[in-house]
Amino acid sequence: MTNATAMLSEADFMTVVRLAPLVSIDLIVTDGNRRVLVGRRRNRPAQGTWFVPGGRIAKDESLDAAFRRIVRSELGVASVERSSARFYGVFEHRYCDNFSGSEGFGTHYVVLAYALPLSGNVAIGRFDQHSEYQWLHADDLLAAHDVHENTKAYFR
Repeated sequence: MTNATAMLSEADFMTVVRLAPLVSIDLIVTDGNRRVLVGRRRNRPAQGTWFVPGGRIAKDESLDAAFRRIVRSELGVASVERSSARFYGVFEHRYCDNFSGSEGFGTHYVVLAYALPLSGNVAIGRFDQHSEYQWLHADDLLAAHDVHENTKAYFR
């Protein structure tokens, strides 16, 4: 994150989630065996489901800086540039809940999805957002009952 990027207080962030969509980057990480990386989410929304790694873009953060930060914070992999990924498309994710579990409003994301090939030998994982990781073939991902529908949408 740049110095100009300010983190919101929880109360301010709750107001934003209640009133506006969030913009995020999702990482469709693949290995050399046509498998996709998913992590079991620790946090709301989508808590407890398998989901591709990703994160929000902060105000005043460039797409390139956000991409590098998200790859580092979600995967623990440093020095990956957005130019090494393929833009996969724009998606909308809507959830009936929100990060705080507060009643009365959900979460709306506008997601920029990027396909990112990584060697299966790269050590991947940051366990503050995901309790565990696994590599799945697209057919297995689509058949699994505990992979979130928003992740499945990338493979339909």
